[in-house]
Amino acid sequence: MKSLRLTLCAMPLLLTGCSTLSSVNWSAANPWNWFGSSTQVSEQGVGALTGATPLDEKAIADALDGDYRLRSGMKTDNGNVVRFYEAMKDDKLAMVINGSQGTISRIDVLDSDISSSAGVEIGTPFSDLYTKAFGNCQKATGDDSAGVECKAEGSQHISYIFSGEWSGPEDIMPSDDTLKAWKVSKIIWRR
Repeated sequence: MKSLRLTLCAMPLLLTGCSTLSSVNWSAANPWNWFGSSTQVSEQGVGALTGATPLDEKAIADALDGDYRLRSGMKTDNGNVVRFYEAMKDDKLAMVINGSQGTISRIDVLDSDISSSAGVEIGTPFSDLYTKAFGNCQKATGDDSAGVECKAEGSQHISYIFSGEWSGPEDIMPSDDTLKAWKVSKIIWRR
């Protein structure tokens, strides 16, 4: 009799549970995902965004898992019209996602919650990563022309833009002594 009562109580749950269990996010139920996984810039891309991700609003939104609000735009780059998406977080620009030939080719990361796989994040001082600019860095170009761009050690796809105070000529890179106080203002991934 006791097992019959349990069966009768469990039956409605089983019948209604079939339809609701299909909508459960099972990956969120995994214990290793309970504390969140932070997005990182790696050789492959930024989190789930890679060079194979289509330059399409839905594909980008899916890869970002709905954590950012997207807005699209167009600009010219070396005489070519380039399409891009801006990922906004709390009304602040977090990422700029550029593409060519239908897929993502460059991601500029400005979100301080995203670090490189080496642990470098926005605000990391130049002196923590480099002893000198020679062989590692060059004067940045385009929108970043006020800064200095340095290749991440051991990486073919990641670089850092450093910004800081300097009163020298715009077209010359600051000295190593000046750069020591500069900080990462942007992490760039390129395909």
